[in-house]
Order: sequence, then C-alpha cells, then structure tokens
Amino acid sequence: MTAPSRPSSNAVMRRALVGGGILAVAVAVVGAPIGYAVSGGPGLVGALLGAAMAFVFLGATAGSILLANRFAGSDAYPAIFFGVVMGSFVLKLVVFLVLAVVLRDQTWLDARVLFLTLVIGIIGSLVVDVLVVSRTRVPIVSDLPPDRRID
Repeated sequence: MTAPSRPSSNAVMRRALVGGGILAVAVAVVGAPIGYAVSGGPGLVGALLGAAMAFVFLGATAGSILLANRFAGSDAYPAIFFGVVMGSFVLKLVVFLVLAVVLRDQTWLDARVLFLTLVIGIIGSLVVDVLVVSRTRVPIVSDLPPDRRID
C-alpha cells in the first residue's frame, strides 16, 4: 500500500495563513498611525499589539490543522485531529483571558485601541477565510485512499 498523500485542506490552510499575515500587516500599518493620532504612544502600542494578537490567535487555528494533518493515514488520525484542534481552541481561550486581565489596566497601552484593532483583525480574517475557501477548487473525493478511488 502506498503512503497516504497529504490532506487537501493543507493548501487551504496555508493560503489562510498567508492571507491572515497580509491582513495583520495591513491592520498594523493602518491602525498604528490612527492609534497614535488618537492617544499617542499607548494607542500605537495598542494597535500593533491588537494586530499581532489577531494574527496569532487566528493563525493558531490553521496551524493546529496543519499540525494535526501530519498524522493523516494513522488509525488514530480522527482522535489526534480533534484533540489538537480542540486543544488549540482551549489554549487560545485561556491565553486570551489571561492577556485581557493582565493588559486591562496598563498605562502604556490604550485598551480601546487594542480592542478595536482586535475586532477589525478578527472580522477581516473571517473575510479572508471565506475568500480563501470559496476560491479553492478541491475535488470532493480528493482525500480518499488510493485503494478506494474510482479512476
């Protein structure tokens, strides 16, 4: 039996990571001067930190799927896949809550600019994800093992 090929979702996840990175840079480039104009240095830091957090949190999902897909072909793949992906969701939630509490009252950071930048980054990344998925052309049965394909 031949080794299984990589899941077709890898190409989609890589495109989503690249698109998310481009979006994060765009949000930082646009948000940083606006944050600085609104509240000086703390606004600048809030915008840059918000763009970085949006990319890290949203990139973790695609990254966890890419990591879990390395186990494709294993008998334990479904359990590994859902364990890795759900584990990343829980980890992101915990890290987000810790960061929210720690950064809440910092004087070197404008929390409003951070919040707005995060919201814009998250909404933008959802748009990027929809565009990436809708423009990807992958056959429905592309991940069937070679012995089950009908050629």
